[in-house]
Amino acid sequence: MKSSFIRPLLEVAVVLLVVLGAARWVTGLFSKRTQVYQATAARQMRLLFWPLLALGAGLSVLPAVAMGETPASTFEWALTGGFLLFTLLLSGPALLLHLRYWMLNHETTLVFQPNDNRFELYEAGLRLPFARRDLAQVERVTCRARRTFWARYDYLRLHLADGRVIVLTSLLTELEPVTAFLRSVPTERRSTYWCWA
Repeated sequence: MKSSFIRPLLEVAVVLLVVLGAARWVTGLFSKRTQVYQATAARQMRLLFWPLLALGAGLSVLPAVAMGETPASTFEWALTGGFLLFTLLLSGPALLLHLRYWMLNHETTLVFQPNDNRFELYEAGLRLPFARRDLAQVERVTCRARRTFWARYDYLRLHLADGRVIVLTSLLTELEPVTAFLRSVPTERRSTYWCWA
């Protein structure tokens, strides 16, 4: 019973992994470089792939233990709980950061063409009224924990002269080219273990 239930789940997981990988590769071949950045499904999948895979691995052991032919022992439940807790500790921070970044930037559009000196931000379709000369300071925060699932989550905080603060997260795009483009503005660089914006 156990193996007959787990084997189809594993086969489906492998097929999905192959199909998603192939789709990502094909879309990468035929897509042209864009200068308009939003929180697209492809970008979110790129950031969430490993955290969701780890969470899926942790959750996949629950049905095997709960629906086994014989009732699971206390030791088996303890091992299952420990494995689930371990995968939650691996993926949970990345999932929380992703949710936070999505709340900050799901309606944000960045138009960034450095060759044309173009840097515009739109919020819910409306352009945010500021120019590059209005920037008082740029705060660049990166993740110090390089070998974690949340290492690719970082943000850029734009402090405007009128007191407004605009946060751009890695949910939109890689932020290092944007930081380089704004190098004429005073920039503070920080590195933290967990980049909560």
